[in-house]
Amino acid sequence: MTGHTYVSNDHRKRHRKNVIIMLAIFLLIVVLFFISMNTGFTRLTPLALIQTLFGMGTAKQELILFEFRLPRIIISILVGMALAVSGGILQGVSRNALADPGILGINAGAGLAVILFISFFSSAPTTQIFFLPVLAFIGAGLTAIIIYLLSYKRGEGISPIRLLLTGVAVAAGISAVMIVLTLRLSPENYQFVAVWLAGSIWGSNWKFVLALLPWIVILLPIAFWKARVLNTLNLGEISATGLGLEIERERLVLLAIAVGLAGASVSISGGIGFVGLIAPHLARQLVGSKYQYVIPTAALLGSLLLMTADTIGRWIIEPSEIPAGIVVAVIGAPYFLYLLAKSKA
Repeated sequence: MTGHTYVSNDHRKRHRKNVIIMLAIFLLIVVLFFISMNTGFTRLTPLALIQTLFGMGTAKQELILFEFRLPRIIISILVGMALAVSGGILQGVSRNALADPGILGINAGAGLAVILFISFFSSAPTTQIFFLPVLAFIGAGLTAIIIYLLSYKRGEGISPIRLLLTGVAVAAGISAVMIVLTLRLSPENYQFVAVWLAGSIWGSNWKFVLALLPWIVILLPIAFWKARVLNTLNLGEISATGLGLEIERERLVLLAIAVGLAGASVSISGGIGFVGLIAPHLARQLVGSKYQYVIPTAALLGSLLLMTADTIGRWIIEPSEIPAGIVVAVIGAPYFLYLLAKSKA
């Protein structure tokens, strides 16, 4: 009885600590949200910002805040959340600490589908914004299937290092195809694709938020609900089967969630990598290995990371800007090499 009480108390302490950590990250997001609203070529004083939020600002202030900055900030929050959860799921399903939708080529597959559409239909991307996430999901899904089949070996299943190398190779091949496709684009679409591939939060109106929001609202709760399945999968196939888990079905469901989140994000924000790698790793450092804590913490960290990158990108060389994907890559590439060096594989 005493031992059971001790375990119960220890569990409550860990739970309380993890909730406090998540609340602290959420507060940082709120603080950065207000900082980001005042970051740009035109400054808004704190008083002007508050007045504008409550509808008492000038027409210019309302245009800057509600039509340009707020949609972009919200998109960076949603995309960061989606990429982080996608990366966390991929790391759990593959049992590969280096898995990430960007590194594994899933983002590249989504990007290829979008560029194929732009290339052959010569349609302005902004007019097809609600269709792009579906198209990106199809491209990301087909790429994930190809990577899964190429990295699967009969009798051995999927080796983490084989999955990583296959994903890197497929991503390199897709990137080469995308470069060739850009040669036939009109100057206007070429400019868009060049900025988009660099990972720019290019959507600056509420249509982009509305296009992304359904994917987040539907898929994120399912990902949170499947957190315990990820815990079971990490016990190994034999243990998971012994506990009654239908491994292949659950893997497919989880992969579909990860692909959907990554594809929808890429269609709006372009090629932003490393968020899905960094956020889950930091989450595990902060809250432990249980996915019911890792997934929501990674979502919060992903939002914080991408909003920080976008804010820095808008501030550092005003009035021009650096795409958020480049800022994240400056942080993520060394972090990836550090994890690669630490990997036992």
